[in-house]
Amino acid sequence: MASDPWPGFARPRLVGRRPASAPGELVLSLPSLLWLGVLFVVPTAIILAMAFKPADPYGGVGSGWTLATWRSLGDPNYPAIVWRTIRLSCIATVACLLLGLPAGYAIARAPFRWRQTLLLLVVVPFWTNFLVRIFAWKVLLHPEGFLRNALLSARFIRPEQTLMYNEEAVLLVLIYTYLPFAILPIFAAAEKFDFSLVEAALDLGCNRIKALVLVFLPGISRGLLTAALVVFIPALGSYLIPDIMGGPAGEMIGNKIAQRVFVDRHLPHASALSALLTLSVVAPMIVVLLTRASRSPAGLRRET
Repeated sequence: MASDPWPGFARPRLVGRRPASAPGELVLSLPSLLWLGVLFVVPTAIILAMAFKPADPYGGVGSGWTLATWRSLGDPNYPAIVWRTIRLSCIATVACLLLGLPAGYAIARAPFRWRQTLLLLVVVPFWTNFLVRIFAWKVLLHPEGFLRNALLSARFIRPEQTLMYNEEAVLLVLIYTYLPFAILPIFAAAEKFDFSLVEAALDLGCNRIKALVLVFLPGISRGLLTAALVVFIPALGSYLIPDIMGGPAGEMIGNKIAQRVFVDRHLPHASALSALLTLSVVAPMIVVLLTRASRSPAGLRRET
């Protein structure tokens, strides 16, 4: 009879089947699944279906099915607007990550008595109405405002240059608006990070920059991914910021959707644009999930 290879320990079992607690977990997950299904899956399916319907002369949705709405998306103006939307959203996301990373790191490393105060300063902008904050920037960057007059007096800008109604103004307000969304998840990941690993890397010969890049950043990769998503997705669908700060030169795809809904009353066209925007957000997430699944170990895991 073969000797026990695991003396004093419980025998490992292969995790290849459904856990016994799965029914209980399913019951606990049902409220969340129901909430996601009713408030996300069903409306998305309705919007996608409306994109294949004809427009009603009275501003509604007609009967029957058609592909005419999708063909109308071949308008020559749309590629430029879509490219501007993706470009500004990507730049805003990268800028928020670059600014949010040192801020989240500093807050996580701050003494506990200061940490709550610093977090409060990050959250304070949310206490003010979103529209009020945008109009505050409009006052600040106004053609007759103090900032432009000061820059003009210092000869940093030319008399014909304006600080508003361009892509740069839209990008500035996008970064200002969504920067707290990047700081908070980075801080949450950095707070749980074991900084003794960075100290160990320093003891092994790494300089501080190399230790942060090779040890700290991989350790908070989930926080960085979360920060990128919570900035990129709302920036991609933003329409109020480009409408107020950008004008025609800063128009994004969200402005076209709002125009089709409230001005043109062409709901199928707005639904097609919304479906296109949704797919542009969901498709990269699916690719990331499939890539992670393909890189995971194929064998069965062992648990004790």
